[in-house]
Amino acid sequence: MEKRSYNIFFDLHAVSGIVLSVLLFVIFFAGSFSFFRDEIINWERNEPVTGEKAIDMNVDVALDTLQKKYTLYGREVAIHRAHDERRVSVNVSVSSDTTIKEAGGFSYMDTKTFQSYDYPSSYSLGEFIYRLHFFAQIPYPVGYYLSGFTALFLFFIVLTGILIHWKKIISNFYLFRPWAKLKTVWTDAHTALGTIGLPFQAVYAITGAFFMINIFLIIPDVFFLYDGDQEKIYEDLGYAHPSFTFTGKKITTPVTINSMVTEVSNKWDKFHVTEVHIMHYGDEGMHVIVSGELEHAAKFTGIGEVIYKASTGEIIHEKDPYVLTTYLDDVKNILYRLHYGDYGGYGLKIASFLLGLLSCFVIISGVLIWFEARNKKSVPEKQKRFNKKVSNIYLAICLAMYPVTALSFIVVRFLPADMGSTRQTILYSLYFGCWLLLSVFFSWKRSNFFTNKYTLLSGAILAILIPVANGVSTGNWIWYTVATQQFDIFIVDVLWIGLSLISVYTLYRLKNVKPSSGEDEPLKENTFELPAKKHPRAVTETML
Repeated sequence: MEKRSYNIFFDLHAVSGIVLSVLLFVIFFAGSFSFFRDEIINWERNEPVTGEKAIDMNVDVALDTLQKKYTLYGREVAIHRAHDERRVSVNVSVSSDTTIKEAGGFSYMDTKTFQSYDYPSSYSLGEFIYRLHFFAQIPYPVGYYLSGFTALFLFFIVLTGILIHWKKIISNFYLFRPWAKLKTVWTDAHTALGTIGLPFQAVYAITGAFFMINIFLIIPDVFFLYDGDQEKIYEDLGYAHPSFTFTGKKITTPVTINSMVTEVSNKWDKFHVTEVHIMHYGDEGMHVIVSGELEHAAKFTGIGEVIYKASTGEIIHEKDPYVLTTYLDDVKNILYRLHYGDYGGYGLKIASFLLGLLSCFVIISGVLIWFEARNKKSVPEKQKRFNKKVSNIYLAICLAMYPVTALSFIVVRFLPADMGSTRQTILYSLYFGCWLLLSVFFSWKRSNFFTNKYTLLSGAILAILIPVANGVSTGNWIWYTVATQQFDIFIVDVLWIGLSLISVYTLYRLKNVKPSSGEDEPLKENTFELPAKKHPRAVTETML
């Protein structure tokens, strides 16, 4: 590569990385915990789920329960289980019968007790963290588009990183010089760990951008190919259900939805029903769409669907999940599977969790490389102070997420279950309030070492208290959850114990040293001491 091209790509990589570093850190840190969204929710509610992801409920009883709240005649009723939790989402539309003026609504329903919850009262920490990783707390659509374009530029950062390291990407991967100057240490770590996480980051950059800003891919088609008919393009893309005629005549034949769900569940081996969609409830034009998916061990992506005409029980459409699906179905479903990482069990989730945290380290090391490269005698003192201030603020915002997240787990463990919409308000105030206070405090301290040390220390203490808080409040100690096979609760406690141990080990290896002379000397010295057995002489290097 020509020197000029190299310099251009290098500058683009550095500038885009610095500008988006905090946003990317939040996405990857919250996204790492989002792999365990369902487990966190079950842990928080103390509602372990040990079965497969399927609608495991009496749908007829659920509809009778809804009848007490709505006049269901002529409405669309969708019952969907999108996650491995005990509650399913229920969406009731307005009625096609114009004489019925009642509005529809969205709610969650417990599959065991059939109790209904609105969105705020069902809000959980798992949902909060999951939505944080695509900035959903920022008013729509700003947060969605911000996360989508950040993911898009992440792919650009990954691509430029490959280009500038291409010639030495293999040799530099095995190169680590902990006794060199600080900028070299961070560069080696950034290059090696960035290479390890490169496929992971590229996949999540592409899939994340697809989910958040796909509207910008569709807009040209809407105007030029579909003459502005947005509903038609969504139907062709497979995002809309087929429509049926409302007759205005009430059905006379009793309809049992459970029998349809059971029939479809048994129709294909290893198939689980995840959605029941009823069109024009109680009308002669009533149709029932029962859909679901195959276990990922049977087929990576297999979506099945059966449509019944309710009045006769006749099957008018069937989609076999084992039959070769269309290119469009494969693309959509593969992108979902790759992004959610839910096709390989806990092994894949844990690996994705660690790769997400590794990506956080790559982001931080990139910021520190940028800072150390500008911390030289040739740089004006005013500019050096500004660069140091920027790095202090960036690290304060990023690293404060660790203790704040751990504290939130402890607090929600002791919050009453029946708090209604107050629960969501408390979660927002707690998380964002503590995050802001810690970010301001660590920025004010103006010491990267202090920020690193005390975020790790506080995070380690709070993290080890999480399984203790769970055991005290619910009796679900780790040994009990293993014995009763409550693995979704067990895995949350184990993750936090692991994070606490890693934090303690890192703290054990950190210590302060006296400043030494040199052009690349940081403004505040800290150290990471290497094992004496491997290095006879006392070798210390600066960390953070």
